[in-house]
Amino acid sequence: MTEPIYLTPEGAEKLRTEVTQLKGPERIALANRLREAIQMGDLSENADYHKAKEDQAFLEGRIQELDYILNNAQIVEAVTHSEYVRVGVTVTVQEDGEEPEKYHIVGAQEANVKESKISNESPIGRALMNHKAGDIVSVTTPEGSINLKIQSID
Repeated sequence: MTEPIYLTPEGAEKLRTEVTQLKGPERIALANRLREAIQMGDLSENADYHKAKEDQAFLEGRIQELDYILNNAQIVEAVTHSEYVRVGVTVTVQEDGEEPEKYHIVGAQEANVKESKISNESPIGRALMNHKAGDIVSVTTPEGSINLKIQSID
């Protein structure tokens, strides 16, 4: 069984913008590249043609992926208060001896560590799910096991 796909409204809009760009200007530019490569003649040894065909396959694959995500995603609004950690909340956690860290729990498509957005499918996100403030959660990371205390859920 596959994991549900979660997107915030902002994340869904970003993906819609990307798919519009890919289906419009990107497809047109790629079609022009293919036409130019075909006009060069002998396709069997035409590197430009082969590169354009590879790019076309990648482009169409990305469009299919984005269409699937957008058609199957559950849109999750930002949560202002929740007793339990779930997608859409911001959670403050603290590891023993370390400074507290804030994470916004999002779906895998929107995860961005630089923006403190972690996926509900990541090791930390998965461990925090359905726990409440005050709980101590054990997380298995590539560096070993750590314990995080949930300070607050916003």
